[in-house]
Amino acid sequence: MLQAIDSLHDLGRRERPAPIAPFYVIALLRTALPICLAMIAGMVGSLTVTSVLGQHDTVTLAAFAVATAVLNPASAAVQGALRGLGPFVAPFRDEPAAAVPVVRDARWLSLATGTVGALVLLCVPLIAGAAGVPPEVVRELGLLPCFLAGYLVIFASTGGASTILIALGRSRNVLWPTLAFGVGLGALSATLVPPLGLLGVGIAWVVSGAASAAVASWNLRRAIGRPIGQGRPRMREIAELAKVSVPLAGTVLIKFAVLGVVTFAAGATGTRDTAAHAVLSLLTGFIMLTSLSVGQAAVPEVARAADPAGARRAHRTAVLLAVSGTLVVAALLLGFGRHLLVLFSDDVAVRDRVYALLPLMLLSAAFDAAQAVQGTGLTALKRSAAGLLNFAVAYGLLVLAAVPVARTWGITGLWTALAAANGLLVVLQGLGFRRHSAKVGARAVTGTSAA
Repeated sequence: MLQAIDSLHDLGRRERPAPIAPFYVIALLRTALPICLAMIAGMVGSLTVTSVLGQHDTVTLAAFAVATAVLNPASAAVQGALRGLGPFVAPFRDEPAAAVPVVRDARWLSLATGTVGALVLLCVPLIAGAAGVPPEVVRELGLLPCFLAGYLVIFASTGGASTILIALGRSRNVLWPTLAFGVGLGALSATLVPPLGLLGVGIAWVVSGAASAAVASWNLRRAIGRPIGQGRPRMREIAELAKVSVPLAGTVLIKFAVLGVVTFAAGATGTRDTAAHAVLSLLTGFIMLTSLSVGQAAVPEVARAADPAGARRAHRTAVLLAVSGTLVVAALLLGFGRHLLVLFSDDVAVRDRVYALLPLMLLSAAFDAAQAVQGTGLTALKRSAAGLLNFAVAYGLLVLAAVPVARTWGITGLWTALAAANGLLVVLQGLGFRRHSAKVGARAVTGTSAA
């Protein structure tokens, strides 16, 4: 598959592709490792909450699941939008203080997106009622949507501090805010849920979010080396940020929505197949940690490239690392899968079904890892709208095929369709990156000639 990706990047070129520089491998690994650890810390905190609620009360756990069904896409959309700030900040790595105006613009944009997400969260009881959720579960929500909405605004108030730190070459500082959130959320939930139920979860989420935001803001202040403050909104500059950030948020929403349809389609294939699909989806989420962290780490390197060759070399290295990480996990799962799957299900039939589908899931995950890094490459070039269009095409076909495929070929056909959609995305994203990366350095050359 890597050879196919290299061929895709060099489509139409007669010269040999530029070799992968060891410098990029080391730089990307050093940047990606703290990002990956931060993602794991955040996931551990959320899993701790689920575990505590599961031991508390079934209705309470169901209500939490309803709330997070809205929180997850809302927060992912806000986070996706904030990742669009990277290419605007990366050019200031050698002079961080000069990035202050961009950081201020980012805060205005992130607060706007966070406010929209918070308003959606406040509507969780209405959404749940309209979706047919049992009344006792809706009543159990209580004030949780209000607390989660407050958390999302607090998260947005940092102005994408983590993305900015990565763009400035300070990825190590990204771990500490997420660690503060994960540890705080787990500890406070374990303490507050027994006496307060979901109210305790809401309090834990807001307090942990505030602590994380404080740590992130402090790290950003240190990285920039001067007070940031907040000036009046510069509408033209904010609009430029939005041209990159908003399509990223749209891409995240499309992926969440389509995968939701795929899950519903899997639900019609039988109880054991539905359970197997849930386990496969969970494993895919863990596998994607590598590609997502490498993709974020690659954004500054691609954004700072002086010419197309440099941008493509950094991008090719990122794709290689992401797919290599996926293949390593794939080998571990294929080798030790039967022992690991005991952690996810005590049903032998479900475990056998998951193990039989592992090769197909891993193929889909490898394609997904490659396309994810291809997409972040487009973000680095400030062409995230092209990535949104690619997702609309590939996942649009998937959403049309999901239900008919599931009815005809079951869960095997469903994961085949998912792998095909991700494979199509690799092609579309790769062609898009090649086309737009050809323009890297063109403006600088034009400006020099004019002078």
